[in-house]
Amino acid sequence: MMDIRQLTYFLGIVDHDGFSRAAEALHVAQPSLSQSIRSLERSLGTELFRRTGRGVELTAVGKQLIGPARQVLRDLDAARATVSAIQSLRQGTVDMIAMPSPGVEPLTSLITEFHEHHPGVTVNVDAAFTPEDVIHAVHSGSAEIGLLGSAGKPRSADLQVWQLDTQPLVLISPPGTLAPTPDIQRSALEGMDYVISQRGSMMRQLIDDLLVSGIEVNVVAEVAHRTSLLPMVRAGLGHTVMPNSWRSIAESSGCTVRRIEPSAYLDIFAVCRSSGLTPGAEALMAMIRERYKILTS
Repeated sequence: MMDIRQLTYFLGIVDHDGFSRAAEALHVAQPSLSQSIRSLERSLGTELFRRTGRGVELTAVGKQLIGPARQVLRDLDAARATVSAIQSLRQGTVDMIAMPSPGVEPLTSLITEFHEHHPGVTVNVDAAFTPEDVIHAVHSGSAEIGLLGSAGKPRSADLQVWQLDTQPLVLISPPGTLAPTPDIQRSALEGMDYVISQRGSMMRQLIDDLLVSGIEVNVVAEVAHRTSLLPMVRAGLGHTVMPNSWRSIAESSGCTVRRIEPSAYLDIFAVCRSSGLTPGAEALMAMIRERYKILTS
């Protein structure tokens, strides 16, 4: 089997018109160069050079090998350039996974800042609906970095976990809803219509806690895709409970946003493997640690 070194030596002899000049240009001992060419000829089963009194001449097969050999070396150079570009973060991909609320913030701010520094790197973000989904994706390697929201630090053996933020839960109400104060007491949530996420989220848990405590609410719709909740609220179908990361989008849509008291909080965490990250993921995690002043040992 021929290798890159043999093709490099072969083209060196062609380009420098002989073994001695090629050896000098390639900074290799002439016996080593000659031995490499003989090995190449044996593997091909034919001579590439005809030795003459005046030096060497290419055989017919040798002449035919020039073009393919040059293409192989060009392809190798292109491959090396691609690897170099990835290593220097001129291009590449970072695979992430995020739950809906951290998928609004801090994901938007993180990708915006990361793109400013590494515009050639694409961030692919898959969707998850539970902390367990995020942990599993990072454990399995289908994602390098995960963003999740939970009440307290999730269990994640062999993974690094950092808390990034704490988001209070807010009531998002249809446009035109009077909001004399920025807060609303839980007792004041009684008798309202709600569109809510399905069981398993903190937002749904708050509504369930109201029902358990005897505060009557009317659930109009349970929706798996939380991105559907805001359009429903905007259409006047009912109120919803979401983390504060949704405030800006909700208010820009004309909805009223009030903090619920007593407060409940969604903690936001970043999750990644301890080693083996791609250069892009390493750069993104370094940015996250700097942004949130995370100290590492």
